[in-house]
Amino acid sequence: MAAKWKILHGSLYASILRYLTKRERIVKLNLDRQRARRPATGGRVTGLAELRRTQKAESRSSSRVEDAYRTLKEAILKSVFPPGYQGSEQEIAVRLGMSRTPVHEALIRLQEDGLVRILAKRGVVVCAVSPDDVRDIYDVIRAVEPMAAELLAVQPASSRRAVADELDRLNTTMKQSLERGDLVRWANSDDEFHRLLSEACGNGRITRIARTVMDQAHRARMLTLNLRAKPTRSVLEHRAIIAAIRKGYAQDAQDCTRAHRTRARDELVPLLARFGIRHL
Repeated sequence: MAAKWKILHGSLYASILRYLTKRERIVKLNLDRQRARRPATGGRVTGLAELRRTQKAESRSSSRVEDAYRTLKEAILKSVFPPGYQGSEQEIAVRLGMSRTPVHEALIRLQEDGLVRILAKRGVVVCAVSPDDVRDIYDVIRAVEPMAAELLAVQPASSRRAVADELDRLNTTMKQSLERGDLVRWANSDDEFHRLLSEACGNGRITRIARTVMDQAHRARMLTLNLRAKPTRSVLEHRAIIAAIRKGYAQDAQDCTRAHRTRARDELVPLLARFGIRHL
């Protein structure tokens, strides 16, 4: 029995080896034929042309995804897709006038931002933000944004003054918007002001952390615009932050930024409770 098994095993091994050898010869023959059909000097050119075509296609695809991401995020922040909205990727793509593939990729990024939740076989739901979520969001902001302001204040004088000038421009726009009663423009300029603080600080990790919570903070800001008193204090507090950065006073920049964000949190969270708002 053992002898028969050894003969059978040896025969099976030989058959497999013959098959693989034959398969290898076929693959090699096909490659030789392809090389024979290729022009003598055209192989490298064809490869480069194919690479360029691939790069262009990837660039177009990346651009479509970025467009879908920005458009969909804006629609969420403006409550075109309000908190709690649930729909399929196809439905969202149709409403945005886009194809499904870039919308799918954009939704994955928005889920990382905490704005949507992708449900297996049930589409996508726009995340609601509770008062407790708002408190958590501002706690993260209070941790990272003061550090960003401190890092800005220790940059070379020319760099920090350039950033201070841009912050001052945005703060002036906020002041003018309040004077005209344009709260939406005030809110958008306020959002730009705080994004610039984190994005110009030179620390990529702070920038990425801040970016994930800034969208949610802006959403809370937009949804409560008409529930609170005119936010005139924000302009004055911004001036103190700008002055500290411009002069290179790192500790003052950090302290002013933390105090500003703490006050915003302590105004917004009780406001939500007072009006019985459970979800934003």
